[in-house]
Amino acid sequence: MRCDGKKLKKVDPMYRIVPHIMVERHDSMNMITLNLPMEPMQRYIRGKAAEGITVSHMALILAAYLRTLAEFPALNRFIGNRKVYAHKDITVSLVVLKANSMEDETMSKIRFEAEDTIFDVQKKILHYIDENRKYSTENSTDKMIDTLTRIPGLLRVAVGFLRFLDRHGWLPKKIVELSPFHASLLITNLASIRTNHIYHHVYDFGTTSVSMALGNQREVPRRTASGEIVFDRCLPVGLVMDERIAAGSYFARAFHVFKRYIKNPALLEEPPKEVKIDE
Repeated sequence: MRCDGKKLKKVDPMYRIVPHIMVERHDSMNMITLNLPMEPMQRYIRGKAAEGITVSHMALILAAYLRTLAEFPALNRFIGNRKVYAHKDITVSLVVLKANSMEDETMSKIRFEAEDTIFDVQKKILHYIDENRKYSTENSTDKMIDTLTRIPGLLRVAVGFLRFLDRHGWLPKKIVELSPFHASLLITNLASIRTNHIYHHVYDFGTTSVSMALGNQREVPRRTASGEIVFDRCLPVGLVMDERIAAGSYFARAFHVFKRYIKNPALLEEPPKEVKIDE
């Protein structure tokens, strides 16, 4: 029995077959760009700043994703050994630069609750960044990797063994808790290093089925009702999904709702009225 997920029983027969056809996560990657409108995000962030409350773009985006997850729980699924599981919790792997560095980065996880508000998300992100940007120290994930690389030949053997354990759901809970590859979502902000968005792969190792990569803002053309072409300032997000966990129409509906929360961040100030359970 996996420590990080529960095997789902009420799964469409098609999704019991698909993992046997597309065995690896890289076989089943679907990719799309989401253009998130900057104006409603900026307006909300400025309004909160006037009240003395700090809200970052990252907090807003993650809060919107958590709220979407509460309505579309299949986003929190993963495939393990060709079976469909639901994560037992909600964790996000976040890549951050260490202090005083534009090259040295680290990645670890933040744990969230489906009931978290945008203010809860902001607090957790700030705590995470403070802990992981200590230039002179390593986080727990860095230390685990450093240990594996100290002994010649150990890394290849250890990683092979870990992959075997992971495939069968036998990884110890302590390793799963440290591993950034075992998460509900991977997100990285490439705009922080002045880079365009990319489609960040979802790793074959681990349990992460969705990745987001934020890039430099850009102008996106839109035709108005009168036929006029206008340009909206947008934040592009490269979204990669493991299509074995849900239908394309499910993803489409989920991210339509996600964009609705991006356009109306005030909806994220209170906990969700309902959190749907994946069975």
